[in-house]
Order: sequence, then structure tokens, then C-alpha cells
Amino acid sequence: MKKIFFYLFVFSFLFNVYQYVNANKIYEGKEKELDISHKRIDIIRDSLKSGEQRLMDANYFSVVQNEEAQDYFKDYDFEEVMGKVEAELMALNHQPNGNPLVPYAPIDGNKFILNKAKVINHRWIIADFYSGKLHGEVLIKYFFKADSPTEFNTIETVLYTSTTN
Repeated sequence: MKKIFFYLFVFSFLFNVYQYVNANKIYEGKEKELDISHKRIDIIRDSLKSGEQRLMDANYFSVVQNEEAQDYFKDYDFEEVMGKVEAELMALNHQPNGNPLVPYAPIDGNKFILNKAKVINHRWIIADFYSGKLHGEVLIKYFFKADSPTEFNTIETVLYTSTTN
């Protein structure tokens, strides 16, 4: 009977040692996974900060980041003003000969229309325009009027030649 208890004790001891070693290996593996996860999180945070900085740099010349330009519209709801200006600008695309802010006549039946626009401040807008294979950019001066249509004037344009066949 003593031998049985002795063997049970030895077996129990060996089993506990095995469990301890196995648990340590699992713990160390999980610890390594956690370290890797923390490193990935740090990389993602750095990437996010970098992306935020690039976005802020890209929006540096934007009415959204320019408080002085926004102060010009202090008597109005800024979001409504920007919506009105952009809507009126894009509505000019529906003219028979294209958007009149683009000083080029239709080519091959394709009229020039604005594709995208960015309000730089309380006076200027930069916009991308296209007509078939030709495209360019236009710098526009605008004057917001609450009770009448916004007044737009073309300052300068750049027309790019097509590089595709």
C-alpha cells in the first residue's frame, strides 16, 4: 500500500511539474503575443498621427481651417453659406456651353464642367474641370451675398493636355 501511495505521490509530483512547465510556456507565448500587439498598436498610432498631420497640412489652405475667413461669415450659419456657395458653383455646370467660369468652348461636343471644388477662404475657390480627355484647374474669386446669387469671377485657369490616347 505504501508503494501505491509512493507511486501516486511521484506521479502527482511529475504531473504538477509538467503542468507548471506547460503553463509557463503558454504564459510566455501569450506575453509575446501581447508585446507584438502593443508594438502594432504603437505603429498604428504613429501612422494615425502622421495621417492626421498630413490631413491638417492638406487642409491648411481651406476655409474649414481658416478662422479669419470663417469670421467673415459670422452673421450667417457657416455650413449653410458653404453649401449655398458650392451648390451655386456646381449649378453653373448646367449651362448650354458648360460652366462659364471655364473660359474654353466645348471641344468635340464635350462642354467643360467643374468636377471638384475646394473653398480656400472667404474669397477664393480652386476647382478641377474636365471635358472628355482635357482637364484643368481654375482659380475663382467669389463674393457671397445672402439675399442674391453668389458672384463668381475667374482669376486664372490651367489647361492640361491629354497624355492618354
